[in-house]
Amino acid sequence: MTRVPLEAIRDSFEGIMPSVIATTDASGIPNLSYLSHVHYIDGDHVALSNQFFSKTAANVQATGQATVVVLDGRTGLQHVLDLTFESSAQSGPIFERISAQLDVMASLQGKSHMLKLRAVDLYRVEDCRRIDPIAPLEEPPPKAVANRDLLVEAAAVTGELTRITDAEVLLDRSLELLDERFGLRHAMILLADGEGRKLTTVASRGYPHYGFGAEIAFGDGIVGIAAERCLTLRIADMRRGQRYVSAVAMASGLAREAIPLPAIAEPQCQMAVPLVAGGRLSGVIFAESEESFAFSHADEAALEIVARQLAASLALFELTDAVGETGARGAAASGAAVDAEPAFSFQFFPRDGGVFIDNDYVIRGVPGRLLHHFVRCYVETGRCDFSNREIRRDRAFNLPDFKDNLETRLILLRRRLEERGGPVRLLRPERGQIRLVIEGVPEIKVVEA
Repeated sequence: MTRVPLEAIRDSFEGIMPSVIATTDASGIPNLSYLSHVHYIDGDHVALSNQFFSKTAANVQATGQATVVVLDGRTGLQHVLDLTFESSAQSGPIFERISAQLDVMASLQGKSHMLKLRAVDLYRVEDCRRIDPIAPLEEPPPKAVANRDLLVEAAAVTGELTRITDAEVLLDRSLELLDERFGLRHAMILLADGEGRKLTTVASRGYPHYGFGAEIAFGDGIVGIAAERCLTLRIADMRRGQRYVSAVAMASGLAREAIPLPAIAEPQCQMAVPLVAGGRLSGVIFAESEESFAFSHADEAALEIVARQLAASLALFELTDAVGETGARGAAASGAAVDAEPAFSFQFFPRDGGVFIDNDYVIRGVPGRLLHHFVRCYVETGRCDFSNREIRRDRAFNLPDFKDNLETRLILLRRRLEERGGPVRLLRPERGQIRLVIEGVPEIKVVEA
């Protein structure tokens, strides 16, 4: 029987359906066990997750041989792999990738303590052959963009991104191009806080609401794990688990509701790619679909190319904004507030930078502290115009000298205020400049808690 190339059955290595591993002991007595993960390495090797089965491990140690049956969850085709054991590892890139995949699936199924990876075992594939079905299998529908050359599309996308000179335009155009070129209709970009604790949604496309300011903790679900471990993760079919919902609890003060994360009703396929440049994580691109198997290995590789360009562009904007911005044009002052204008409450919590306007949560962290600074200056001096340079020089914000993500924090703050509506907005007259627009009279209350 002709050997089937491993590259031709990569969809069988998605971990959608459990594989079966067969071994024998030294006397030839067989043993069968389910296997959660078979990982493709190259055309001659696979790695198997080693989690539970001591009998299988003992048999492999005795004979060095195993046989595995893998199943393509999309087509139903099965293949038999004849394997020879080569080595085992409890760390390294392959171990980390399989461990992260298992952690995502465990979180989806609420079994975070049951799928811990002990080791990965590396095997050489001696033979790969198809199991012919007894009855013809139903052909799955073709992907809408199956005929596109994703490498060409990725080159076109990155080429356009390199010509963009504004961070806000870059974020929105990236998602537009992912929709137009790759067919990723539901996607968002989340930026890291720089402390390795949370990611915040700053751009989204294809959802009922934008969700600017929605947060996900590092290590939470596919997005948080991709960020925590700087690994690309993809779930081809989520029918084995349920969608995770991130709910970041906020501490003292008023009862705070988390900003809802943009979401589709029944996602079946998800992909998260970290934004990394110069060894530094800046965020994550996340995409999802209502269709199982919507994203392939090729989609994953193409999105990684785009993610690297996006991360590099954001890092470049950050650097040029920090060292080349224009100075403030002076403290432009508006007229004093008129008593007839309606008043609104503005509550600030210094402990976490939380801001509430008329008892509704707005934002927290550095963006919240910036907003309090702008509104306080307006109340005390009537000042409306500010510059990035003066913010960086103000040690009260504790921004690092470089890589402070100030521009993206201001983008998030502007978008959150616009999405929420209300009496406070931020404009951007020109690069490096911020203008506060207030309708009414803010009554500031600082809540120490």
